[in-house]
Amino acid sequence: MRNLLIRLIVNTVALWVVSSVYGGVRFAPGSGLGDYLLAGLVLGLVNTFIRPILLLLTLPINLLTLGLFTLVINAVVLMIVAAFTSLDVGGFISALVGAVLLTVVSYFLNLVFGDKR
Repeated sequence: MRNLLIRLIVNTVALWVVSSVYGGVRFAPGSGLGDYLLAGLVLGLVNTFIRPILLLLTLPINLLTLGLFTLVINAVVLMIVAAFTSLDVGGFISALVGAVLLTVVSYFLNLVFGDKR
């Protein structure tokens, strides 16, 4: 249970940082903490259930591109999250850049707050 809460907080903070730093990914005006938490929850659910299916379906392309197609999958995941929350993504290129930034920010947040086991 503790790990789920940490993941939710890391996802929420990472989305907030990316939306604050990069203009292509932002939250709708007037969005509050609840909107950020909902987006973090949806991001966690999409990463848990939909992303593995997308990665499996695109495995041949991913192998041909030596894993670089995973960036495209991450952009699609970010666009799915934007479709169900108050997150606004400017387009596919914005989603691609936002996904890269989200990956970097999440990595560093997991180093600080992640599971120490």
